[in-house]
Amino acid sequence: MKILIIEDDLDTAAFLKSRLEEKCFAVDVETDGESGLRTAKINDYDVILLDYGLPKRTGFSVLEEIRSLDNKKQIHTSVIMISVIGEVDHKVSGLDLGADDYITKPFFFDELLARIQAVLRRPRMRTGSVFEMDDLLLDTNRQKVIRGKESIYLTKKEFALLEYLFRNEGMVVSRGMITEHVWDMHIDPFSNTIEMHILNLRKKIDKPRKHKLIHSVPGRGYKIDITK
Repeated sequence: MKILIIEDDLDTAAFLKSRLEEKCFAVDVETDGESGLRTAKINDYDVILLDYGLPKRTGFSVLEEIRSLDNKKQIHTSVIMISVIGEVDHKVSGLDLGADDYITKPFFFDELLARIQAVLRRPRMRTGSVFEMDDLLLDTNRQKVIRGKESIYLTKKEFALLEYLFRNEGMVVSRGMITEHVWDMHIDPFSNTIEMHILNLRKKIDKPRKHKLIHSVPGRGYKIDITK
């Protein structure tokens, strides 16, 4: 899953980026309203963490633009507003503008993570924290992958890739979709990074098994399914 943090406090932004990457999220950071909005327009994010008190453009102004863009694309990008302002009227204004949630500083990271997981359960993609197919299980809360009775070690990026495939179970996801949702914006579009991660997932999950779950769809992308 891919997150954009728009936060002008560098310490807060660095802390959130580090902790979220530990949870296998791909994270981009912008530190003012204008650059944050520009990045939100050119990339596809699962969640945007949006501070209210930003330089150049307020969080509410950025939120209005994001919702206008969403209406044109007929999508809904999950946005969690973050602010030191805790007044009810201010929270209501943010929610009325289209924020999916509003959290007041200071906050505990575990609370923010729970709110992120909550908004991730709302999109059209498959939701939940535990995914199962055949004898394969992925548990995002415990960061565990098990096939049969065997626990399988995955790198953070392999785990994030498998989770994304599971959240789109049975659907073909293109290389571009994987790039947008699993990697940050600094990935080299001409590298074979995605192909190598798919290959590694197959070696760990499929190679010793009778039923293959991760499939290539020539010219289109990849999917996870019991049948081809």
